[in-house]
Amino acid sequence: MLTKESRNSQFPSLAGRVYLNTAAEGIPPRSVIEAIRQYAQDKILGMDGRLLHEAVRSAAKEHVATAYGLTAKEIGICSCASEAYNLAASALGFREGDEVIINDLDFPSGATPWLQPSCPATVKVWRAREGALRTEDLKPLLGPKTRLVTVSLVSFFNGYRIPLREVVNTVRANSPGLIAVDVTQALGRIPLDLQDVDLIVSATHKWILASHGGGLVGVPASRAAQWTATAGGWFNLENAFEDDRFEKAVTKPGADSFSVGMPNYGAIYAANAGLNYLLSIGVEAIAQHADPLVRTCIEGVRNLPVELITPTDPETLAGIFAFRHPKAEEINGKLHDRNIHIMSHAGRLRVAIHGYNTQDDIKCFLEALAEILKSV
Repeated sequence: MLTKESRNSQFPSLAGRVYLNTAAEGIPPRSVIEAIRQYAQDKILGMDGRLLHEAVRSAAKEHVATAYGLTAKEIGICSCASEAYNLAASALGFREGDEVIINDLDFPSGATPWLQPSCPATVKVWRAREGALRTEDLKPLLGPKTRLVTVSLVSFFNGYRIPLREVVNTVRANSPGLIAVDVTQALGRIPLDLQDVDLIVSATHKWILASHGGGLVGVPASRAAQWTATAGGWFNLENAFEDDRFEKAVTKPGADSFSVGMPNYGAIYAANAGLNYLLSIGVEAIAQHADPLVRTCIEGVRNLPVELITPTDPETLAGIFAFRHPKAEEINGKLHDRNIHIMSHAGRLRVAIHGYNTQDDIKCFLEALAEILKSV
């Protein structure tokens, strides 16, 4: 990552291919693969391995806390972002008359818990204009009944990065609502400033280059009472093995309530190694390397016969951009045949650029795309 030597050393699987699909699946560095092997070695120790597992979980929470701007006590780890949001829904205990604001650039996990028939809250949709979520469109949706505003810092759909500070200020000035932010498409790729956010969620298998099976949850101590998930379990309970355990369940407050059952230690080993690797390089350094590649790639695509659907203001760009073409799936198939990997879905093509990508990757992709567009 960032240099040819470290890329060859840590990412040998990238040799001979152009991988621009980290927004779907990150490529683990060698250190993450070694961490997964270490989990296996610790697991075969049986119960003696539990102390080793817990040491890694503690280290992972420290790394997540560093990235989120919180303390380790304010971090919980569950099995995925979807589980985190469903547990969040149980914590809020919505009633008739409550209102939730979602948006049409968001991933389903952050939007669909509030759309279930069992959720009595009224859902309002903050709709994008020209690929961007504008706070002037959010403000009229807010009011005294707003309980929650949920957004992704970076949209999986087109890579738009919300002006988070502006969003937070707008919500605070116009409602009592809590703010939940999904950083799955940002963590490990762009510097984060999550001050005054009430709930932070991320998956583990994308930009932090770890494995599936992890959900990284941040709950500031000041918001622990609001975000205490009321789920059955044992790892999340104060009294799981006490004499009164069959009379009542006492849930740990805040972030700890999101770790309901036995932790997925394999995923935690991977997440710990992935975050350690990225933090050792520096997310700022990764952004400084990769952001110019994004801009170069966008400028190249802009000159081709496709419809760019990502706003190109530098302040709103992250690691992703997207464009449309009627034959998107055919184009993606032809790119794949050339060992160039991006994402396509329903006429949309999405490019994701991380620190292990290079100028040669961008040149190869743009040349191949231009040639393919002439033939479809």
